[in-house]
Amino acid sequence: MTINLSDFLLSQLFIALIVLVIVLIVLGIKLIRVVGKVENTIDDVNNKLSQTSGLFNIAEKTGDFVDGVSDKIIMAITNLIGRFVNRRKGNDIDE
Repeated sequence: MTINLSDFLLSQLFIALIVLVIVLIVLGIKLIRVVGKVENTIDDVNNKLSQTSGLFNIAEKTGDFVDGVSDKIIMAITNLIGRFVNRRKGNDIDE
């Protein structure tokens, strides 16, 4: 019983193709699992972001309030200094 070289190489090629298909199936299954885990992680991140968005809105509103109050205080101080300077100039001109 002699084995022809072309038959031997053909059988080796079929074995290599079978191994390759099995490896690709295993990698595909692992990829599906990884995609599922990534999807769960993304959902968790989205949930946490939606929960903290209210906190960021409160911080933004507080910052806007503080900014408005500080602007009013600065305006009041500026007006007070302006009145004082205008009175001084009026007194200097009269004298």
